[in-house]
Amino acid sequence: MPEVLVEDKGRARYLTLNRPEKRNALNDALVSKLKEELLAANEVESLRAIVIRGAGNDFCSGADLSALQKIANASFEENLDDARSLADLMAIPRSMNVPVIAAVHGRALAGGCGLATACDLVVAATSARFGYPEVKIGFVPAIVLAFLRRSVGEKTAFELTTQGFEFTAEKALDLGIINKCFPDESFEIDLLEYVSIYEKVSKSAVQLSKRLLYEMDSRSFNDAIEIGSRMNAEARMTSDCQHGIRRFLEKADSKST
Repeated sequence: MPEVLVEDKGRARYLTLNRPEKRNALNDALVSKLKEELLAANEVESLRAIVIRGAGNDFCSGADLSALQKIANASFEENLDDARSLADLMAIPRSMNVPVIAAVHGRALAGGCGLATACDLVVAATSARFGYPEVKIGFVPAIVLAFLRRSVGEKTAFELTTQGFEFTAEKALDLGIINKCFPDESFEIDLLEYVSIYEKVSKSAVQLSKRLLYEMDSRSFNDAIEIGSRMNAEARMTSDCQHGIRRFLEKADSKST
């Protein structure tokens, strides 16, 4: 059985974690395959968005039992290699050309919640549950903190990761961890509509906006302004922008005559 199912809907590629009997828990094979499929999707010029979701009842429950057993018996260097492999996966969405959207139903816990947090956008069904419970077994959600504190702020990130409680999709929306919360009964339809937005806007403009947002991270104000100026000039040179300007001017001319 493939670890990740791949399906194109319109101009979006859906990558489904496919270990439903294990609540899509992360193991080496699943992490490796998901990285492979994300990088492959990034090479497909026609795609406008990538969606990561889970098969069965849950999005992802975190590391599976075999992964935890390996951690318990590994050396520091072996654990570091394993952590870096997971970190590579978490970092990939930011480097991709199109938005990467986590579509969460059921539970997104521990590493599963981290995976969702690492995506550009997160949408969830109303009944979804989130949490970073690693502290309960003496572990630290260390990699995800790089993403979480940028979404919710330092004090909230501290509370979420040191108390380890589960919380609802509505709470996640209030905290800024997710972008949209859709009713369970219409989740699939609402998800398709949300993702389809990226078929209606300029791909190059979205790509440049994404790159600019993450390049500005941790820069000084003046550096961010300079980066923005350069990106502004780069955007003006794209065919999408020049075509859009021509259409706008033609429409303005027709109204004035």
